[in-house]
Amino acid sequence: MFRSESADKVRTSGSGRSATVRREQASAARPYGSSGVKRVIDVTLGMVALALLSPVFVLVAIAVRFSSKGPVLFRQERVGRGQRPFTMFKFRTMYVGGDDSEHRAYVRAMLTPGEDFEAAESGLHKLVDARVTSVGRVLRRMSLDELPQLLNVVAGSMSLVGPRPVLPWEVELLDEVDHVRFEVKPGMTGLWQVSGRSRLPMSQAFQLDREYVAQQSFLLDLKILLKTLPAVLFAGDAA
Repeated sequence: MFRSESADKVRTSGSGRSATVRREQASAARPYGSSGVKRVIDVTLGMVALALLSPVFVLVAIAVRFSSKGPVLFRQERVGRGQRPFTMFKFRTMYVGGDDSEHRAYVRAMLTPGEDFEAAESGLHKLVDARVTSVGRVLRRMSLDELPQLLNVVAGSMSLVGPRPVLPWEVELLDEVDHVRFEVKPGMTGLWQVSGRSRLPMSQAFQLDREYVAQQSFLLDLKILLKTLPAVLFAGDAA
């Protein structure tokens, strides 16, 4: 009887250690972008940023409100992790009711090989968008219009760092290799942001998003966050 109990204890102990090892291996194999650590960092920094930047939110909201008719916040459907749609928030930078057909045509040209060489080799900064208000141009230049995305970060639909959040109609233009972007949450900033923003050809921006997904780590996120402010101050409009 004593041998049996001892053997049972050994088996139970061994089973417990095996389960622990399996959990540790699964945790180690989990990409950083899917880890709880990244989520804790997103929520913590997101809430701190919302508190510290609240006076900026108020001033920008007033400027937008008096710049033209329409709501202060602009809500737009984007495609996130797992290709799930979500509503992304921005400060409104355009006149209400503007036609986006020219913008769509330009983006399609950039993503369609041979259709428009000049567009394919250019960034979105080459497109003069008449829909943008005078206040909106200033907000875009300083990326202040993107501050409400902190609400998306805290809510969990976006991350501080990740691939650019794409529009539903842009998904149709993506190559199969670019669908790896949907393995992680889209970000407020990313490699595309600190490498040229809207001055990059779309194909190069997508390549940087693929590189981010493949190389994602805490140190890479930290490096991108530290480079974001200088990139915003010395680059053109965001997309």
